Amino acid sequence: MNKRLHLIIHGKVQGVLFRDNTRKKAQSLGLTGWVKNNPDGTVEAMIEGEEDKLKDLLEFCKQSPESSQVDNLEEHWEDCKDEFTEFQIEF
Repeated sequence: MNKRLHLIIHGKVQGVLFRDNTRKKAQSLGLTGWVKNNPDGTVEAMIEGEEDKLKDLLEFCKQSPESSQVDNLEEHWEDCKDEFTEFQIEF
């Protein structure tokens, strides 16, 4: 079943390729949505796809890819809205 996952990631997550690594992982899992930096230093992501693949991406983010350091991760699960056709970095 397809779901939507909204993430707010806190920690050392800007300027360390976190968005790019998240995009690559999401694309490899066939997920759609976006990831972006927020002015408060967090990274935000809105992702849609199969629930098990969303959970895989969630675990990937929790593992602090590359030189990032995830201190806290807020996750909000919703019904899929089929809003996206690809996964991209928003600026």
